[in-house]
Amino acid sequence: MTDTKTILVTGANKGIGFHIARGLAEQGHTVLVAARSEERGGQAAATLREEGLDARFLHLDVTDQALVTAAAKRVDEEFGRLDALVNNAGIALADGAWNTSELTPETTRKVFETNVIGVVSVTNAFLPLLRKSEAGRIVNVSSEVGSFTFITDPNQPFAGMQVGAYGASKSALNMLTVSYAVELKDTPIKINAMTPGYTKTDLNENQGWRAPEKSAKVAIDLALLDGDGPSGGFFQEGLEYHADTTVPW
Repeated sequence: MTDTKTILVTGANKGIGFHIARGLAEQGHTVLVAARSEERGGQAAATLREEGLDARFLHLDVTDQALVTAAAKRVDEEFGRLDALVNNAGIALADGAWNTSELTPETTRKVFETNVIGVVSVTNAFLPLLRKSEAGRIVNVSSEVGSFTFITDPNQPFAGMQVGAYGASKSALNMLTVSYAVELKDTPIKINAMTPGYTKTDLNENQGWRAPEKSAKVAIDLALLDGDGPSGGFFQEGLEYHADTTVPW
């Protein structure tokens, strides 16, 4: 495997995505800061470059197939491969008080368009480039509220919570992760899901109890897995592959 990797992080202009991009670049890798806003994405990449890091802005809206296709073409032309993809872009919308009975089809559709269909769009567009890497890595940023076990276990902090379209979309993302892992099991590519925990971001109006730079660590570790690492798993902070770091489905 080459020392310097080319890594793409979606939704990297702020929050956890920005800190994932920063952490990967701090380890000497070329990071493609993907964002739908050219202004905010460009500024995020510029901020990292001012820190002496190799960060390049990549215009990419995960819900716009034309932009996804164009982004994959650009990466192919400039780098010829992709070593890791971090599917971080995501949204959380609710109708009413997060009551499932108050969900509208419009909100549900919009959340799934970004959190599930967007991941399929981006992953499939960049998979040919990941296959050109010596050992491609895919990381799906999920959530513990997508875990059936966590939501139904009375000892967990989110037990009994109604998680609306957001939680349902993350459960679907987890299944996609497993499905890709099955398909790619005989290749050098590894794919895993992770949960950053309840993190202070715009997603929750900065009400989380974790700092985004801390929450980014497990995604960084998964993007840089060695050949003995897992595939098709769901992890939280620590990444030692024991019971306390493996999230139950």
